[in-house]
Amino acid sequence: MASRRRLRVLFGHCDEESPLNHRKDHQSRSITPTNCRGEESADSGRSSAGVRRAGGGEHDGPRIPKRRQETLKWNGWGFRDSKFDFDSEGNGMFKGDRYLLSGMLPHLRSFAESIEGFKVGDSQAPQGEIPSESLPKPVTNDGFFREVQDSGISFSLDGQDRLFRAHGHTLEDVFTLRFGQFARIPDIVIWPENHSDVVKLVEAADRHNVCVIPFGGGTSVTNGLECPKEESRMIISLDMSQMNKVLWIDEKNMTAHLEAGIVGVDLEEKLGKYGLCTGHEPDSCEFSSLGGWVATRASGMKKNRYGNIEDMVVHVKMVTPKGVMEKNCQVPRMSTGPDIHHLILGSEGILGVITEVTLRVRPVPPCRTYGSVVFYNFEDGVNFMREVAKQRCAPASIRLMDNEQFKFGASLRLPPTSMLASLADSLKKFYLTRLKGYDLDELAILTLLFEGTAEEVAAQEKRVYQIAAQFRGLPGGEENGQRGYMLTFAIAYLRDLALDHYCIAESFETTIPWDRVEDMCRNVKERLRQECKANGVRHEPYITCRVTQVYDTGACVYFYFGFFYKGLPNPVHVYESIENAARDEIIAHGGSLSHHHGVGKIRKKWLRSTISDTGYGTLQAVKNNLDPNNIFGSKNLL
Repeated sequence: MASRRRLRVLFGHCDEESPLNHRKDHQSRSITPTNCRGEESADSGRSSAGVRRAGGGEHDGPRIPKRRQETLKWNGWGFRDSKFDFDSEGNGMFKGDRYLLSGMLPHLRSFAESIEGFKVGDSQAPQGEIPSESLPKPVTNDGFFREVQDSGISFSLDGQDRLFRAHGHTLEDVFTLRFGQFARIPDIVIWPENHSDVVKLVEAADRHNVCVIPFGGGTSVTNGLECPKEESRMIISLDMSQMNKVLWIDEKNMTAHLEAGIVGVDLEEKLGKYGLCTGHEPDSCEFSSLGGWVATRASGMKKNRYGNIEDMVVHVKMVTPKGVMEKNCQVPRMSTGPDIHHLILGSEGILGVITEVTLRVRPVPPCRTYGSVVFYNFEDGVNFMREVAKQRCAPASIRLMDNEQFKFGASLRLPPTSMLASLADSLKKFYLTRLKGYDLDELAILTLLFEGTAEEVAAQEKRVYQIAAQFRGLPGGEENGQRGYMLTFAIAYLRDLALDHYCIAESFETTIPWDRVEDMCRNVKERLRQECKANGVRHEPYITCRVTQVYDTGACVYFYFGFFYKGLPNPVHVYESIENAARDEIIAHGGSLSHHHGVGKIRKKWLRSTISDTGYGTLQAVKNNLDPNNIFGSKNLL
């Protein structure tokens, strides 16, 4: 089944015939920088071992083609063949076989229509594909264009290629694609194939004064890819997707040197052939790129075991208008003044373009189990997570969903496979509510993912469930844990369904100290309700949250927020005004501007107060030094 194969790839596993499942064969592979089995380097035509790349291997090239619109939706999230929908009789479903969620969803309609205003029969169709002749005409720079032609580097002036790289996936981006028009889009898309190509292109851009916006996977949720409307220079979308090679793997030092355009699932699949993984698994790992992770200081769902991206990075190479920025060696730590990696991490494409990254890698864990815990209320769940963090025994992933999100997850259950399965579900509900006294309108559910050796996992499970019992937690079973974890990869498709039915929906996140988690969650929800009323939203909004990552001193909290907007003038502006008020509330509680989404353009008005006037001036000085002509002119951050 395609979805099960996909599940193995997402988690760093290859199929049954891969070297991963033949340890004797795998152990005979000696992979070091001097005896490397990396793929062909486009700079030299050979790998660092001098062995030419074999042709025809699975996914040797990028999984997503240059013409991304052939595989991905041009005006929504994800693959063209995957979507939530209602059939002609109003029954909910998920179309396509890429996800375990695929099939009929008998509870989706009742959940959707519990949101005030939502009616399955009341829908609107988005505009059709925008003809190329209706798109903004390209700005040209003859001198730069001649250099690109002479270089032999692949490029496109096609309107649809340009449009696809004019946006990420903020609400504003998607709403504009469905119902509006972008005032400015890139004038040319260029696909470098190696570090040297990027150096040539950046040098030419600086010579001819053109604007460069790096493009990784296109999953930005901060308007980071939006072209400044007032930019009069030629704008290049530097699409890094063809730079997707594993250049070398060093098993002795447990590092892998990678081109920055590789996307998450391709990276894990290629490393998995050697029994290795990074463990970095953001919600967007099917589409987002390594360079994008570094540029936004990304975090993954399994950060408790593997760390955030800054914990994995050993070495980074970034091309700037002043030259290439990198360290002179690849070591675990240096005491050589301020760390230049922390200028590159989170730079969001304003200083240069990341071309190559060395990451710490680990063996694919031999044992992986899921779990779940049901708590009487959200407060018990938060206190449990705080204790787990305090005892430093957090599993790879631990995520607490509030009651509203529990009900949403329940609405995406597949139909029972048999009468016996249906009976079992009824008995579980009876046991939970009648015998244990849980209130279905109060309880919270927590999902768990354990990874490691069988012994490590068994010991960690025992400890975690013992702590859960101290906070009145009841084990909820492995199936609920796995289903909850896998929903993460499909949940982004729901926004397209919502927009089809006049509902706006978006997520935002923060980090907060432990002692303020509950107050912040409660007060932000209340602030959202108040702001909806003040901004003319006539229907009760849908608001939910979850705690997704734990630290010694605090946690990451995600909010999901939406409302029925039919009849409301300029609903995107209304949404942004409400979310901005929620962000003010978060900051007033001592929360961060962002945990891992980044700043881009939509949050940059808070950046100066976040990092201080002095910090802001320092960042501006770095920008002025590395890019005095503002070649990387996306206007993110500053």
